Amino acid sequence: MLPGTSVGAENSTDMQLPLPSQLRVKCRIRTTVFSTLFHIAVFTYAAALGGCSSRGQRSTTDSSSQATSFKVALLTPGAISDQSWNGGAYQGLLRIRDSLGAQISHIQTKTPAEFEENFRQYGNQHFDLVFGHGFEFQDAARAVAPSYPATQYVVTSGNTSSGNVSGMVFGFAEPSYLAGMIAGTMTRTNRLGVIGGTELPPVRESFVAFEEGVHSVNAAAKVVTAYIGNWDDVSAGKEQALAQLASGVDVIFQNADAAGLGIFQAVREATGAFVFGTNSNQNDIAPEVTLGSVAIDLPHAFLTVARQVRNHTFTPGIIKLGMREQVVDLVLNPRLSSRIPSATRKAVDSARALIAAGKFSRPSASAAAR
Repeated sequence: MLPGTSVGAENSTDMQLPLPSQLRVKCRIRTTVFSTLFHIAVFTYAAALGGCSSRGQRSTTDSSSQATSFKVALLTPGAISDQSWNGGAYQGLLRIRDSLGAQISHIQTKTPAEFEENFRQYGNQHFDLVFGHGFEFQDAARAVAPSYPATQYVVTSGNTSSGNVSGMVFGFAEPSYLAGMIAGTMTRTNRLGVIGGTELPPVRESFVAFEEGVHSVNAAAKVVTAYIGNWDDVSAGKEQALAQLASGVDVIFQNADAAGLGIFQAVREATGAFVFGTNSNQNDIAPEVTLGSVAIDLPHAFLTVARQVRNHTFTPGIIKLGMREQVVDLVLNPRLSSRIPSATRKAVDSARALIAAGKFSRPSASAAAR
């Protein structure tokens, strides 16, 4: 320490001691370094505090609209990069932000414990609307919602409602039936396959409808079913598809989210095989082998509910959205549509018209109604 300086002198940039110019420069350098390190430490500590969250992977929290009083959150069971079920839901969340100026948040969750924890987190933060994206979120929503009556919890593919918990049911079976009609015509081996992530009721129902569509045009065809056991293992999805293809399957209808990307890979590498996309329009993933996609317009569905909640016109209950509401449809791949026989396309169009008029009933649906 120089004579006449104090312990705190290093923090000052205005030292008046009669030091030689070389020493003054060194003092200024030391002061600048100390100040920089101090600010880095403060910034790092603040960032660490801001990054804390509940369990589950928070992929984004949009704080660009902090002044708004309308807050909407989304929990997904898988990655939003799947170009399918979860990616479509995230696009719906972005549509709400852009159209309604809402503050939004998204967390990817894995376990039922995380479902409940994050539902509670959003309730504590006074979110107006929380989407649990999948049938598996129902129990957690029913357990948490009574503690937060000001928050609306909407479970997609949920088939029950109570209090401030609603189910959003997509009419996925009808366009799956149309896809089956096309698949039953396009097969050359009379052996078709369906592959799902896990055996959830909505997935199972769509597979039944697909098989009914196949048999409506090809009674001799056989449909084999497989489940991967998860929704995000691309390699496992590819292995299941390769096994089906090796057994003679030449058309696959898949509903497997990110794991489905492996199914597209397997079909693309095969010869003379086709695949259908689901949940989102997946025709561009492997356009040379994708006949079409049973697509849900999740952004439209999410925005419709969010607008009602914001305007205080929302009535909790079971929300049914299908082809008649123009939320779900079979979207043919224009690159391959010419390969579908014209008679089949006409039959599909006729069935579509009956669905739009409310006059179409699948065999299993008719049996269940009796």
